[in-house]
Amino acid sequence: MAASFQPAEALMRGYHPEAGDLPAVPAAMFSRSQQEQDTLNELFGILARESDPKKAQRTSRQIVQKLTDSGSDSINLLMERALEAMRKNEHGVALDILDQVITLAPDYAEGWNRRATLYFAMKDFSRSIADVERVLELEPRHYGALSGLAAMLQSLGREKRALEIWYKVLEIYPANEQAQSAVITLEEKLAGSPT
Repeated sequence: MAASFQPAEALMRGYHPEAGDLPAVPAAMFSRSQQEQDTLNELFGILARESDPKKAQRTSRQIVQKLTDSGSDSINLLMERALEAMRKNEHGVALDILDQVITLAPDYAEGWNRRATLYFAMKDFSRSIADVERVLELEPRHYGALSGLAAMLQSLGREKRALEIWYKVLEIYPANEQAQSAVITLEEKLAGSPT
């Protein structure tokens, strides 16, 4: 079911029919404190050293939780509503909400990542890749965005580039079983193909 068109002026004011009138959020709210950044750096360090998949998954969940929390109740609410719309395959509604999140919080990496995921589900790979690039500018260690990029490149037949991206995922998250499996598959495929 398609969502109704929302004028850009309404997005700038932070209005969405499903969300109600939400106040604009100061941009400074989206910068992490030094303590939060230190905690995130520590978690990424633990993840990079962990070889046990179950322990790594626990650390990964903590990282995702930190990356997902925008620091704004309004943005967090919009993100929850977008996720719910995505679960219901209401892509137009989800897109309207995520456009609003990105307008209100352009430096919030997870807003871009969620929209990249939505574009991926809609098979709009060019827009998804563009959003992933923005995610990686904001948080280069975002292994979820990197994994999505690698999967899209594979779907587009760009196996060598996909393999390079999967290697990056494994640098950040060595116990990631999806990346390990993709690397094995692509290495075997590329070894058998003419150069």
